Amino acid sequence: MSALKMLNPNSETSRQGQALMMNISASRGIAEVLKSNLGPKGTMKMLVSGAGDIKLTKDGNVLLHEMQIQHPTASLIARTATAQDDMTGDGTTTMVIQIAEMLRQTERYLGEGLHPRVIAEGFDLAKSHALKFLEQFKVKKDTTDRTLLIDVARAALRTKLHQELADQLTEIVVDAVLTIRRGNEPVDLFMVEIMTMQHRTESDMRLVKGLVLDHGGRHPDMPKKATNAFVLSCNVSLEYEKTEDNSGFYYSSHEERQKMVDAEHQMVAERCRKILQLAAEARGEDKNRGFIVINQKGIDPICLDMMAKANILGLRRAKRRNMERLTLACGGTAVNSVEGLTTDVLGHADEVHEHVLGEEKYTFVEGVKNPFSCTILIKGPNKHTIEQIKDAVRDGLRAVKNTLEDGYVVPGAGAFQVALHQELMRFKETVTGRPKLGVEAYANGVLIVPKTLAANSGFDPIETLIKLQDEHKQGHVVGLDLATGEVLDPQDEGIWDQYRVLKQILQSAPVVASQLLLVDEVMKAGKSMSRGGGPEQ
Repeated sequence: MSALKMLNPNSETSRQGQALMMNISASRGIAEVLKSNLGPKGTMKMLVSGAGDIKLTKDGNVLLHEMQIQHPTASLIARTATAQDDMTGDGTTTMVIQIAEMLRQTERYLGEGLHPRVIAEGFDLAKSHALKFLEQFKVKKDTTDRTLLIDVARAALRTKLHQELADQLTEIVVDAVLTIRRGNEPVDLFMVEIMTMQHRTESDMRLVKGLVLDHGGRHPDMPKKATNAFVLSCNVSLEYEKTEDNSGFYYSSHEERQKMVDAEHQMVAERCRKILQLAAEARGEDKNRGFIVINQKGIDPICLDMMAKANILGLRRAKRRNMERLTLACGGTAVNSVEGLTTDVLGHADEVHEHVLGEEKYTFVEGVKNPFSCTILIKGPNKHTIEQIKDAVRDGLRAVKNTLEDGYVVPGAGAFQVALHQELMRFKETVTGRPKLGVEAYANGVLIVPKTLAANSGFDPIETLIKLQDEHKQGHVVGLDLATGEVLDPQDEGIWDQYRVLKQILQSAPVVASQLLLVDEVMKAGKSMSRGGGPEQ
């Protein structure tokens, strides 16, 4: 009888063999769900919410976030995989299937009575050697080369979207990251605004080297289009404001109240006049030159009317993040006060125009010089198509950012996994004692990637793997051609994996697999969630 049963008769326990088999079967279950999504030829999943909303995706991270996973072991693996995506932006599906395959490879040894600790030691040795081998296998490249970045982005996007759409997005994503890149500073992907419009088809997507705001002017007489325009970014209240504290005012007459309201409006109007004076000073002789005011706070109807009469386009309540992007895109300085305004604080845009789509308005700020912020405009006929593209764009941006910062790439199409397997089998001969069985299980586990790529492409996994291994033994770095099932040179074809993603998988997968192997008892005997907090009754 379990010692826990003596302490709490209502507890649920799984003993050693049962606990191990439960963990292995749970990992296999979650891997079976995600396995068919891997690679450019992977299938898609349709997620349906309780409200009937549909989401089509093959992104492992989206699936793991959206699915309701109740099994504790499967939930642990899912959390590890989503952490992988949070850190590197890719590799979620690979992480899950690699953990599951490592555990599956250990089943035979465990069935013969080998202690899990021995296998875990072998995993640890294999992990250290695999990381060393990755350092030798990686390829040093000029990662500022646009052609290389397009190859990396294409490889990442084709695993999320169908080929035509992925190829169209590739250049958009690469140019977006190169636009916001500033020398050797870290790339801030928040400076790429992703704007969606449910309009036309997904082939109408484009990169706007400027900013797209999801609102327009709030006065019918304001200009809808401005060329060669000045842009003022400000965070100034141009409306009657309530007091910050909860306070009340008592008046002895209506005239007193009106005096206070007039004084408040007069103060707001005075701020607006200073902006109008700045506009007049900046325009000089050309009175019709465009002038745009983008304010983070509100603009009341009186000020809107004053701006409309002065031929100024005023936008209110812009997002704080957009205000940061605006100064990086258009130049100029964001101001928090209208005191002492000079033309030095103004940015510039060649064209600003308003686009009306149904009841929604969008304002395009384009034609800016030396922009360090931009907008990817995603269009699509329906909501789930837009969401699918949006998730893929984020992964594509991270892929380009990772490559720029790493300075290295790794040959893809399963080439690294085949080479690593051969290297670990050589390393196994140098390991003495039983831990070499753990090294072998690790080595066989990494082959799940090329085997799954082959299976998802409609080829026989074993036959394909033998072709790859035979070619590799002759000293060639080869990957799998998903169109023909034959071998190819990934470097010639421009198929690259991200160094950072592979490194993270090699570090995390064996650690999680070892932890699950070393679980010898699963106990469900937590304290009750009731107010008493005592043991479950």
